[in-house]
Amino acid sequence: MASKRDRRVAPSSDHHETGVKTPTRPDQFSEAAASDRKLMTIFIVFFVVIPAVSILVYRIKYAPNTDSSYPQFQEDGLVKTDVDYQEILDENSKTLKNESHRHYTYPVLAYITPWNSKGYEMAKRFTNKFTKLCPVWYDLKSQGTGLVLEGRHNADMGWISELRRNGNALVLPRVVLEAFPKELLKKKKLRDKAIDLIISECKEMEYDGIVLESWSRWAAYGILHDPEMRNKALEFIKQLGHALHSVSSSRNGKQYLQLVYVIGPPYSEKLQPHDFGPEDLQSLSDDVDGFSFMTYDYSSPHNPGPNAPLKWIRFTLQILLGNSGARALANKIFLGINFYGNDFVLSEVRANHFSPGMLESPISGRVKDSYTSYKTTLNGMGLHKLMID
Repeated sequence: MASKRDRRVAPSSDHHETGVKTPTRPDQFSEAAASDRKLMTIFIVFFVVIPAVSILVYRIKYAPNTDSSYPQFQEDGLVKTDVDYQEILDENSKTLKNESHRHYTYPVLAYITPWNSKGYEMAKRFTNKFTKLCPVWYDLKSQGTGLVLEGRHNADMGWISELRRNGNALVLPRVVLEAFPKELLKKKKLRDKAIDLIISECKEMEYDGIVLESWSRWAAYGILHDPEMRNKALEFIKQLGHALHSVSSSRNGKQYLQLVYVIGPPYSEKLQPHDFGPEDLQSLSDDVDGFSFMTYDYSSPHNPGPNAPLKWIRFTLQILLGNSGARALANKIFLGINFYGNDFVLSEVRANHFSPGMLESPISGRVKDSYTSYKTTLNGMGLHKLMID
C-alpha cells in the first residue's frame, strides 16, 4: 500500500496575506468612545468656554468705573452711580476708618475756613491724607498810602502744632490781595512792601509758604484788559515767588517757602483778556509751585444750575492746558472739588405773580447746605484739591 502523503495546497495567487485584521468588538468600543470625547470637547469649547470668555471680556470692558483696590468704599456704600442730593446731606459726615494711609502719591491741597470748626477737626484727623493745608486767614489791604496784612488773629498755632505732630502736611495760609491793584502794581515801593509783609509773616509764624488769591480781584477791577498792567500783574507774582523761594523753611532748612496761586476757570473757548490761559501758566511755572484751579461756582442766581458739571470741568482744563508745552505742567494744577451745593428758588412774590417777563428777572439763590466730607479726589491728570468748608 502506498503510504499516505501529506496534501499541501499551493497558495493561490488570489489569496495573498495583507496584514489587515478584522476589528474586534473591544476595538469598536474604543473608537466610539474617542469619537464621543471629541464631540464633548467641541461642545464644551463652543458652548461653555467661548461664552465664559465672552462674558469675562464684556465685564472687563463695560464694568462700572469703580476701583477694586478700595473695597471699603463699596462695602460702606460710599460709591454709587445714582445719588440723590438728600443722601449727600444726610450721609456726608461718614468717613473711612483708615485715617492715615494714602493710596497714591499725588499732592492734595485742602482749604480750611475759620467759620467751620469741623474743618479744623477733619484736617487734624486726616493730616496724613494731605500734602498741603490752607487755612483761610489773611487779607493784604491798602491803608492810607501804605499796606497792612490783616488776619493774624485768625491763626491757631496750637492747631498747627498738632498738625505737625500728626503728619508732614505743609501749612500755607491763604492771602487775599485786596490792595488797590493800580497803585500796588505801578509802584515798586508798594510791591516790595507787599512781598516783605508776606515773607515776614511766614518767618514769624513758621509757615511753609502761602496760597495767594488776586487774579479774580484784578479782573473785577478791569486792569487785566490793559496789556501793560497785565504784564505788571504777572511780574509781581513772579517776584513774589522768587522771593519766597529764596527763603528756607524754618522747619526744614533744605526746603524753601512755597507759593500756590489761585486761578479761575475760563467760561468760553475763546480766551478773554482777563482769563488766565496756557501762556500765563507757562510764564509763571518756574516761580509758582502749584495752581489752585477754581472749577466750581459754575451757576449763579442769574443762571441757576449745577455747581461743577463734569463736562465743564474737562472743558476748562483743556483750555488751560492748551495744545502746547503747558500740558507738561498738569502736575502743578490742583483741581477744585466743591463740598457744597446751591438750591436756587423763586421768591414768594415771583412765584405767586408769575408772568412771562419774570423769566428774565434775577432769581434769588440760597445755599442749601455746606458740609465737610470725606476725602475726594479726581485722578485724571494728577490734579487734586480738597475743600473743607
